[in-house]
Amino acid sequence: MALDVAGEEDTPLVISDMKMPGKDGLWLLENLRERLPDTSVIMLTGYGDTESAVDCLRRGAVDYLLKPPKLTDLIRAIERALAKRRIEMARKRYQKKLERKVRDRTAELRLALRDIANTYQNTLLALVAALDAREHETSDHSQRVVSYTSAIAQRMGIQSKELEEIGRGALLHDIGKIGVPDAVLLKPGKLTPDEWMEMRKHPEIGFQMIQAIPFLDTPASIVLSHQERWDGAGYPRNLQRHEIHIGARIFAVADTLDAMTSDRPYRKGTSFANAIQEIRRCANTQFDPEVVRAFLDIGEEGLIRIKEEMALKKLNLPVAEAEATEAEAELARLTDLDDDNDVPTRSSSASESTEGKDPVVKRSATGTEG
Repeated sequence: MALDVAGEEDTPLVISDMKMPGKDGLWLLENLRERLPDTSVIMLTGYGDTESAVDCLRRGAVDYLLKPPKLTDLIRAIERALAKRRIEMARKRYQKKLERKVRDRTAELRLALRDIANTYQNTLLALVAALDAREHETSDHSQRVVSYTSAIAQRMGIQSKELEEIGRGALLHDIGKIGVPDAVLLKPGKLTPDEWMEMRKHPEIGFQMIQAIPFLDTPASIVLSHQERWDGAGYPRNLQRHEIHIGARIFAVADTLDAMTSDRPYRKGTSFANAIQEIRRCANTQFDPEVVRAFLDIGEEGLIRIKEEMALKKLNLPVAEAEATEAEAELARLTDLDDDNDVPTRSSSASESTEGKDPVVKRSATGTEG
């Protein structure tokens, strides 16, 4: 009955005897603390048992008095119990308010950080588009390679953050060509041995450019390894097999596909069927066979669809710049907000279009002339 009465309305305080017919005071105390945690309980007993008093306090009673209690002792106990309850209720209200503010602020920051991440990506896209334009590549070469790379990676079960990092590595693979002289990079004919040595420096140049940027740490490894080969005949470090970052192994297949199927000033692109057959042939030599299997699973139609979808996407640099400004301003606003109520709290193969830019020379995916 006591539980029913106390539960009918807000009951700040219950005074209960220890010894009662049927259920005793400890049973009532435990049930009150479970059902009505905001209700304070004072226990009364006719026995001066220290162990019982400690047991009551341990189970959540705010005080323990001997019967009959003196009026002044009872009043003081009631005052202490109600004061303690007010403090506890205020603490809970403040905690809920603080938790709500933290949730709201966290949601705002997540949104702002997502906008910043999108801005970073758009900035990288703009940089790579400029690099493609300098090399007279098709304007969306790098973005197509990213799409092919991501599709293969997903077929291999790669997801989330790792997938994003591999995508960035594919996007930035040729960033080091910024450091290659135009006389070498834009030479229309076949490169001399010295010029070829200069060209082969671009993975290391690209790695040095971005390795110190925290969110490009993994992409930097892919940039450094993107010209390595499964059989160890690549450069710059002659890595082989699983010594090569998985993102670089996937990229090698994607880049070769795009290089072979895209038109260049010195040759016409081949069909997807021919490119797929050549990549299949080069498994276990130039390419990781597991990556080739995932690539083949996508199929010719799937790969053509990726290229067609990419043709619909064009980079809008002014929009990217506007998004950057807006996102950074929002992040600054959230960081500086002063609330008085807050408390501190390509590859060394047919994909390497610059290895030999002689219109009469064609190369297979393994780099042999024919």
